[in-house]
Amino acid sequence: MKEEKLPTGLVQVYTGNGKGKTSAAFGLALRAIGRGLKVYIIQFIKGGFDYGELYAIKELPNLKLEAFGHGRFITEKPPREDDIKSAKEALDLAREVIKKGEFDIVILDEINVALTLELVKIQEVVDLVKEKPEHVEMVLTGRNAPKEIVEVADLVTEMREIKHPFKKGIPPRRGIEY
Repeated sequence: MKEEKLPTGLVQVYTGNGKGKTSAAFGLALRAIGRGLKVYIIQFIKGGFDYGELYAIKELPNLKLEAFGHGRFITEKPPREDDIKSAKEALDLAREVIKKGEFDIVILDEINVALTLELVKIQEVVDLVKEKPEHVEMVLTGRNAPKEIVEVADLVTEMREIKHPFKKGIPPRRGIEY
C-alpha cells in the first residue's frame, strides 16, 4: 500500500433520521486505508455496546478506534455527570488527535447526538473544526446535526428514513444494525 496524504482535508457531516451514518463513515475509512491513509475513529456514547465493527477493526492496518460511553442509551435531561465526563474525554482525545495531525481522517462518530444531548458544547466542536490542520479530513456523524455544524462543514449528507423494518416489528439484527 502506497502512503498518500490529503492535500486538503475537508469537513463532512452525515446526519438525518435514516440508517447509514456510521456505516457511511466506516465505508470511507475502509476506502481511505486502502489508499494508505491513516484513520482514527472516536465513538461518542457507543462505549460498552457490542457493535460488530469493533471486531473487524482489530484486523485492519492504519485504523484506530476508541469508543466512549457506558453501554446504555442516554435519556435523562439534563444528562448524568458520568455521561458528560465520558463525552468530554472523547472530545479531549479528538482535540489531541486532530491537532497532532498524524491521522489523515478523524471520524467523530455520534458527535451530533452528543451535541444534541448537551454532553459537549457546540462551540467547542466548531472551534475544533476551525483549528484543524489543513490536511486532516474530519467526519462528524449522528442525527440532528446542529446548524452551526452544518455551516462549518464542506459536505453535508442527510440520511432520510423512507421505510424501516423496525416499524414492522423486526428487531435489530446482529451483523446488520449492530
